[in-house]
Amino acid sequence: MKAPGKLAALSLAALLVATACGGGGGGGAPAASGPKPLRMTVWTTTEAHLKLFDEIAEEYRKTHPDVGKITFDPIPFESYTTTLTTQIAGGKAPDLAWILESSAPDFVSSGALAPLKSKIENVSELIPTATRLWEKDGELYAYPFSTSPFGVFVNNDLVKAAGQKTPRELIKAGQWNWERAAAVNAAAAAKSGKSGLVIVNFDYKAWDNLATVWGGWGAKAWSDDGATCAFNGPEMTEAMTFLHKSIFTDKAMPGPGTTADFFAGDATMAVAQISRAALLKDATFDWDLVALPAGPKGPYAVIGQAGIGVLKKSPNAGPAADFLAYFTSTANSAKLAAYFPPPRRSQLTADTLAKTNPLLKPDQLQQVVIDGIAKGVVKPSHTGQAELAQTVRAALDPLWKPGADVKAVLDGVCAKIQPMLGA
Repeated sequence: MKAPGKLAALSLAALLVATACGGGGGGGAPAASGPKPLRMTVWTTTEAHLKLFDEIAEEYRKTHPDVGKITFDPIPFESYTTTLTTQIAGGKAPDLAWILESSAPDFVSSGALAPLKSKIENVSELIPTATRLWEKDGELYAYPFSTSPFGVFVNNDLVKAAGQKTPRELIKAGQWNWERAAAVNAAAAAKSGKSGLVIVNFDYKAWDNLATVWGGWGAKAWSDDGATCAFNGPEMTEAMTFLHKSIFTDKAMPGPGTTADFFAGDATMAVAQISRAALLKDATFDWDLVALPAGPKGPYAVIGQAGIGVLKKSPNAGPAADFLAYFTSTANSAKLAAYFPPPRRSQLTADTLAKTNPLLKPDQLQQVVIDGIAKGVVKPSHTGQAELAQTVRAALDPLWKPGADVKAVLDGVCAKIQPMLGA
């Protein structure tokens, strides 16, 4: 019998199509008279992020008396898409929603989102690589408000206490690679009794975050056309063998069931995006942010992306699209750039980003964000991603124990998902 979460995941694509077929803007329940409240689902609970969102919303309402309270509704990241699906199914869909890059193919292809191209200010300024996931037939269905490469946050105090070179020193020596990173984290964890490297939001569930590591081996979850499983390819096998050794032999990464908060000083390094820098405002340790270590295939970058879409069936779809246009205007995009790298060419410079990212230095922004966007690939996504994600997660479970047969586990992943990938 399938678990309830699996059922919700399985229903995503079909549900979105049903939502789209139910009607366009105004196709849901009749809108109430008077000012129209708007609700946007988000997955951040960071106080600084929500404060900025509220400030932008209040400014908008000053000149739009037809819009009532604008609520930003946080949903836990690990259950975000499933919860959003449940809300849509229950007739309680938000007016606007953040959408994960992994869910983009389903949302965009379903027709559940309202077209936005005519609404977005200076739409021609948006970088094509940032909008690719959110387009269909020349139309834009979500604004890629955050196009954020992953970097490595470092607790230099823990690194130095273990007698190791810092990542920045290793970069200068041309030695910043995954093998050295694992060695530094293993030594620091052994010395401090804390954890080594954590991959934020992975927690042995969100396997697509491991793309931040396996990209260094040139590994992919599936072929570029999405039709063939690549989990059991030689590149992925080598990358997952490295990860398994780092976890269970070298103790360079915390194992299953261990929670370590880098931003509270409990880990040596963390793979995350720059939006997390806000958590270091009052840090009591010396920290740095550097690009991902090079892998056997050389330097690389991986991008996590999120778009903001308007649910077409919302009775407030029109006002929601107007607010989205304001929220993502050139001026507000510059404000949001403090946490979420923008897709606008004019704002992707180290000097520009530094103005709204006082915790980060221009060279950190250049090396991690700007260079990362230029050469990075987006985390894996596919139509039917929700079902795929659940299936891959379950098939990978045997890998997360000592003595696992890496190749056999990865063969098992492909056996499970290949029938789901067919053209």
